[in-house]
Amino acid sequence: MTTLPDDVRALLSAPNYVHLSTVRRDGTPRNWVVWAGVEGDHILVCTGMGTWKAKDMVNNPAVALSVTALDNPYRMAAVQGRVIEVRDDHHSVYMDELSHKYTGEPFPMRGQDRVCFVIEPVKAGGMTLGFEHSPG
Repeated sequence: MTTLPDDVRALLSAPNYVHLSTVRRDGTPRNWVVWAGVEGDHILVCTGMGTWKAKDMVNNPAVALSVTALDNPYRMAAVQGRVIEVRDDHHSVYMDELSHKYTGEPFPMRGQDRVCFVIEPVKAGGMTLGFEHSPG
């Protein structure tokens, strides 16, 4: 396991959108935009067990994540990791925490199939490029 560097932790702790890459059964990658949280040096991603991202992570625990800062898209981080735990979240305890972080409200969709994937980082790093975001 890798300790999350401070710059990566900061990006994941803020309400920045995270891109999660999972591996399909045929070995090809699939990408998702997700909310993510940090718990110690682990990353939390919650979803319904019936989603493709959940099915992918149960079948193959290898994942990758990338995140960019909403206020500066040239500040970014990447994480390679693996799912080490799948937690039951049918009361949306974990999902509500993420929803409050991103929307200020509890998560509106409840369900018995809600789960939270705990991802252990294997490699993690961040960088900020010296560009100013001012699209013409």
